[in-house]
Amino acid sequence: MAEIKQELGKRAQAHKESRVQFLIQETGITEAQARELVEIIGNNPSSLLREARLLKQG
Repeated sequence: MAEIKQELGKRAQAHKESRVQFLIQETGITEAQARELVEIIGNNPSSLLREARLLKQG
C-alpha cells in the first residue's frame, strides 16, 4: 500500500514538472512563475496557458 502511494506521488510530481516545462516553452514565463501557476491552478492546460499568457503580458 505504501509503495502504491509513493508511486502515485512520483507520477503526480512528474506530471507537475511536465506542466511547468510546457508553460515555460509555450509562453516564456519563468520557472518560478510556472510553478506558482501550477500550484494555484492545478493541471488544467487551458487555464494554465491563459493565465501564463496574461502574466507574460503584464
